[in-house]
Formats: sequence, structure tokens, C-alpha cells
Amino acid sequence: MSQPISTTWGQGEVYDRYMGRWSRPVAREFLDWLAAPAGLRWLDVGCGTGALAETILSRAAPEQVTGVDPAAGFVEHARKSVADPCARFEVGDAQQLPFEDRSFDAVVSGLALNFVPDPLMALGEMRRVARPGGVVAVYLWDYAGRMEFLRRFWDAAFALREEAVTHDEGRRFPLCHPDALDAAARAAGLADVVIRAIEVATDFTDFDDYWTPFLSGQAPAPGYVATLSPADREALRERLRITLPAAPDGSIRLVARAWAVRGRN
Repeated sequence: MSQPISTTWGQGEVYDRYMGRWSRPVAREFLDWLAAPAGLRWLDVGCGTGALAETILSRAAPEQVTGVDPAAGFVEHARKSVADPCARFEVGDAQQLPFEDRSFDAVVSGLALNFVPDPLMALGEMRRVARPGGVVAVYLWDYAGRMEFLRRFWDAAFALREEAVTHDEGRRFPLCHPDALDAAARAAGLADVVIRAIEVATDFTDFDDYWTPFLSGQAPAPGYVATLSPADREALRERLRITLPAAPDGSIRLVARAWAVRGRN
């Protein structure tokens, strides 16, 4: 396995086909949980393709939504796909947010903080730019548990090649656990910290609908697939095909769980 494995995202369209289609239902549940009043100034840290920002616009009646992400490709995609005068997107680092202190009423991050080199620094920055009493909240996929379409992928990969264990997000991202999230939020100085699980169905029309997004080569699991020989790739595909819980019509229903934390500045 000589090729380096991709661990990051950069192309919005590819992300949406692989992971983004599940981002929106989780974002809806997250915002319903926050139950924030209308008219707030929101910051979406690690905004990606704009799924959370778009959901804020449709469900939270904000005064303004600002999205920031280090990937220029994501920011460009968000600008094109979220056509609302209340939204703006810019390139920026979660560890050094380009905003003044106390600039936002609500500072949130969806499915991104585990990719930041220093998540605690990012949480500190999120708190810095939140007004006193403002909400700071984050959610991350439960890679080690009920993020089932990925959990089943890695379990199949391990069964065929033991070295796959080093690439599993469940091991690589220890922040994606309720205890770790709770501890990080408290260490960042947030008050009234609360943790909850958010679960959504991930429905695939058939096996190809499940498998094809793993062929993009972008981010950990597709990046791992790209390093395999054709024979090993086919072996992984076949193992998944026979082990996934398909219905009589070929559809596959799994569950995706995210862990969410919220606190106040």
C-alpha cells in the first residue's frame, strides 16, 4: 500500500454524494434541539458545503449566517448552493477565527471539529467570538459506534486486511465520543454543558447506491479504497455486498448517530 491515503475533503459535489446527504437531517434535529430564538447572528465553523448554514436559514429565522471553512472548494460550493442574502461564506481557520470578540449570538459546528488539529483551541475560539450568554454547540458523527454505514465498511475492511484498523475514523477521532465532547466543552470554559445523541436513518436504494461513493478517493474510507489493488477492492466490495442487511427489494437501511454538545459562553 504505497499511495498516501486522503484524509480530507475538498470537493463539495463529491462530499454531498458520500456524506452530505446525511448531514441535512442531522442538522435539522440539532437545530430543533437548540431551539434558538429568531433574529440571531450565527457562525457556522467548518461550514463545508453549507448544509448546516442552509438549515439555519430555513429553520431558525436568523438575522445573518456566516460560514467559515479552510477548504476553498467547500466555500465556493456553499456560495453557489446557498443563495440567500443573509448568508456569507469565507475561507478561514477554526483555530484562528477571523472575527472580533463577541461577534455572534450562536456559534455552531457540524461534523467538522474532529478534523481540526487542535479541537480545544477551536472551541476556545468559538467561545471567544460568542457574546456573553450566547450558545456554543457542536455535533460529530459517532464513528466508533452507530455511524453504521462506515462502521460496517471498516469492519469488513479489517476482516480482509488487519492494517485497515489504522485508518478507521472510530480510532483516529477520539473526540467523537460523548465523554470526550463533554470534557472538551468544559475545558473550553463553557457553562451549562449538555450532551445528547442524534440518530437518523441512512437509506440506500441498493448496494450500488451504498458502494459507489466509496470510489471517490476523497477522505478516509474512499481514500483507503483507492489504495487497494483491484483484487482487494473487489474482495472488499463482495464482503460488504453479502454482509449488509438488504431488504427483499435490495434496499439497505442503516442508522447514523451523531453526538452533540451545547453550552453557554
